[in-house]
Amino acid sequence: MAEDKIKLGGMALQNGVLVHGPRAWAAAVRLPDGTLEVAAAPKRFRAADIERPFLRGPARLFEAMALLPDVRRRLPAAKLAFEQPAVLAAMLASAAAVRVVRSSGRIGPAAQELVSGLLSFAPAALALRGGELAAYHGAEHVSIGTYEHGEARTKEHERCGSHLLGPLVATSAVANVFAARVPAALRAPARLGASAGALAATTEIFGWMVRNPDRPLARALARPGHELQHRLATAEPTPEQLEVAEAALRACLELEHDDRRAH
Repeated sequence: MAEDKIKLGGMALQNGVLVHGPRAWAAAVRLPDGTLEVAAAPKRFRAADIERPFLRGPARLFEAMALLPDVRRRLPAAKLAFEQPAVLAAMLASAAAVRVVRSSGRIGPAAQELVSGLLSFAPAALALRGGELAAYHGAEHVSIGTYEHGEARTKEHERCGSHLLGPLVATSAVANVFAARVPAALRAPARLGASAGALAATTEIFGWMVRNPDRPLARALARPGHELQHRLATAEPTPEQLEVAEAALRACLELEHDDRRAH
């Protein structure tokens, strides 16, 4: 990858793609009449300015979530992945199932946390099965990967958030096993702290995986996420969907380059 390439992230929408860099974001959607609509803006919160280990990862996740209200305000036609009623129902069902698993005395604490972690991903899996979302996810990966590598890329990307699946399930299971051992009166805040710690650890592990993709452990941790991408989370995009992703990419890069020139 060329040194002057800007590292980008992205998010699939039901009807388009969001692309974001260190200091700016852009989103493009396809309207029902076929029109392509684009919006872009500088970021209000910039996680790129935070480099402390165990803080930088959660900051990047917070940044991605903090973009969504701005996207909706500037591009009202954008349809977010989790706005489907079926997905919201799945989130509630998943939360209820996790409570049942954790209160069960039939399986050990480690197994409880492992099953709970997998159940937590059910709403995301359901979201990706609906509509054009998986294809726009593939379009996001193709456009960003092609830009970063300077050659045509596939619908899978090495920095996709799906690669968090393996390390997050593992770290969450370990952290919550320890949280389950504290007195009952302190268990709720202990689980909250365990979740925050697991998230911070996961993002550090993910960063190590990206820097060391050929290590056997990195490949093993990435495998569940790769299979999720390959089999469920992405689909081959159409030329029209790629056009949407590339429009978002161009608008984001334009703002990023403007910011670089200004500084």
